[in-house]
Amino acid sequence: MSDQPLFLRSEAAGCTDGAAPAAPESYPSAAARPNARLIAVLALGHLVIDINQGALPALLPFLKVAHGLSYTAAGALILVGNLTSSMIQPVFGYFTDRQARRWILPIAVLLSGFGLALTGVARGFTALVGLFVLLSLGIAAYHPEGFKATASLSGDRKATALSWFSLGGNLGFALGPPLVAAMVTELGLYGTLGMSLPAILAAVVLAAVLPGLNTAAAAASWGSAPPAAPAMRRAMVVLMVVVMLRSWVQFGFVTYVPFYYVDYLKEAPGRVGMLLFVFLGCGALGTVMAGPFADRVGARPLILGAFVLSVPLAVLFLMTQGGTALLVLGLFGAVLTSTFPMTVVLAQQYMPRNTGLASGLVVGFAIGMGGVGVGALGWMADRFGLPTVLWTCALLPITGLAAALFLPRPDCMTSIG
Repeated sequence: MSDQPLFLRSEAAGCTDGAAPAAPESYPSAAARPNARLIAVLALGHLVIDINQGALPALLPFLKVAHGLSYTAAGALILVGNLTSSMIQPVFGYFTDRQARRWILPIAVLLSGFGLALTGVARGFTALVGLFVLLSLGIAAYHPEGFKATASLSGDRKATALSWFSLGGNLGFALGPPLVAAMVTELGLYGTLGMSLPAILAAVVLAAVLPGLNTAAAAASWGSAPPAAPAMRRAMVVLMVVVMLRSWVQFGFVTYVPFYYVDYLKEAPGRVGMLLFVFLGCGALGTVMAGPFADRVGARPLILGAFVLSVPLAVLFLMTQGGTALLVLGLFGAVLTSTFPMTVVLAQQYMPRNTGLASGLVVGFAIGMGGVGVGALGWMADRFGLPTVLWTCALLPITGLAAALFLPRPDCMTSIG
């Protein structure tokens, strides 16, 4: 081992904020470009998984009427789904780090698809709970394996590859509500059975490429140096706090902007669908646009920049109406959601030996806990009004920025925990 001090060795190694250290000469270099074809298939599965997840809030009003549910019971269904998915994702991540289980990808898509499809024919609240759990198990199984497989196929452009994979999920969230609402409106609750078709198609495509996926991922793994750095546990804790705060802002706007427009501004209910589609759809585009920049300047600076820009955009949205508000909401969604793949990149760099577990912690547990925070915003709305909730969400990125300042540069440290 060199006697040179750590900080000098970091500088000598050409330490940058986002790029990974060069592999030792004894290992062949990984392919420079991501495997676009296989990543596209993984993104397709991600699209279907998150269509199913995103459809649940839009389906709840129909289930509430059909089963005579209270608001508490309806909310409990979403809570059960979120907790199942968020708590179990790290478990799936742990097992995928021990041994790749890419065969689980098509099975996970089928589980989520049939969990959603059968809700329309469920008999009673208990059956609905079971189906929400089944759907959430599929979601929990897909994400860690999908993120890890995408990272292994990313070459030297990890942020770009993960941003394309994330595009599938964000588009799914945007498309899920209008898709399930249209099918149930036209066909009744039995229309949910049609939601099994995208899942079957995606599962067939994923199963067809599994041999090539295993071969390509194995070749990429052999062509890269084995990670030597230990896990940066304290950095992961900080990162999860950052993700929870971002998720609190995102879920807060998705949940309460519709109520704000309908109940407070007295807008037509039909406007709500457009608001959510613009916010979530622009968020999907933001993830793709940010990926290549992150590969050049690093994930951490983009996360900091996104939090800085989020505050004025959120405030401007609350101070405007009409087309201007819609435009600003789209920009806000693009900036805020663009940090999603960046946080996954950092998580995998902080835990290079356990990238599946790292993905599960960030995508599952941290986001799930951010979603639970929406309950606190509901308490605030009941007591202080919807404007107070949205102004709180608009200013909350300041806290996220403060937390993000403590995120270390992963390639310049050995361990902080």
